[in-house]
Amino acid sequence: MANMAQSIRMALHYAEKNMQLKDVFGEDVGAPLGGVFTATQGVACAWNSPLDERGIIGMAMGIAMTGERCVAEIQFVDYIFNTIDLLKMAGNTLWTTNGNYPMPMVVMSPTGAGIRGSIYHSHSFDAWASRLPGWKVVQPSNPLDAYGLLLSAIEDPNPVLFLKPKALMRVRGEELIPGEPSDEKELKSMIDAPIGDRSQWKPRWPKVEKYLVPIGKGKITREGEEITVVSYGRHLLLCNEVADKLKAEGHSVEVIDLRSIYPYDWTMIKNSVEKTGRVLFVNEDTEVTNFGEHLAYRVTQELFYELLARPRVLASKNLPGIGLHPNLEDATVPQKHEIEALIREILEEAP
Repeated sequence: MANMAQSIRMALHYAEKNMQLKDVFGEDVGAPLGGVFTATQGVACAWNSPLDERGIIGMAMGIAMTGERCVAEIQFVDYIFNTIDLLKMAGNTLWTTNGNYPMPMVVMSPTGAGIRGSIYHSHSFDAWASRLPGWKVVQPSNPLDAYGLLLSAIEDPNPVLFLKPKALMRVRGEELIPGEPSDEKELKSMIDAPIGDRSQWKPRWPKVEKYLVPIGKGKITREGEEITVVSYGRHLLLCNEVADKLKAEGHSVEVIDLRSIYPYDWTMIKNSVEKTGRVLFVNEDTEVTNFGEHLAYRVTQELFYELLARPRVLASKNLPGIGLHPNLEDATVPQKHEIEALIREILEEAP
């Protein structure tokens, strides 16, 4: 099974061969590194840009305004904050030009903690991104969804922010990407560059196929009746593990992988909460003005009389940064035991 970095690499290769993707660019995206997480390794149309996030976004906007498709990478999402004004302009261009200038650009960036990256390499961006009108925002939790969401993002005429969880880039999936060889060692030998001299190396791409995950559609990863847990990215995996543990004790937890932060699958959330009467939103962005707060607010406004307990949000502590020491990171970002404890607390709350 491919890991997430490999799945992104295969999606980019498929797109450059079949979807008119002409440019993949960013800091260290081209040869010889192929990206910090090697997610662009071997991609023919990948090239290295200067260390200039504003220049990367500006270049992507210019390419997109000519009608060409591109994927621009910000090396870590921690360094996207100095481009907010340009992201706002990219988001409103299609609207302000009355549809005359589509913006088929994808901005891809590793997000979140989990790699002990300290204050400069542990940021999340999903809450900020959800407040950028005109943008679609996706965050996969597994390699197959990463492949399908990236192809959907490249195909979309709107600007799409593709947030890839840093902590999941080396995590293998449980489902094969269409056309991927079943032997992971064979896949590695085909598309992973060797350590050392790569000047003569060329990938042998598998014949992967088109597979789209619709933007705006969530996925129920665990069926349940007592409580709804909504998450995405790396914390979705933790929520699944907690649901499995509680199931062994007789509890029934429904887990939704949102996959798309905006537009999000409100119908799936609504139907699930109407069934369970309880809901918890989990993510690793900071707890103040968190995207989960918006979802909890909407649940309260539209489903108040269906609720058996107050909606809850579990997010990272509202601190200026995340410390380098593992204890500091673990005390800041939601952990599995905290998810479990809060689910138990909500289940015990009297209606």
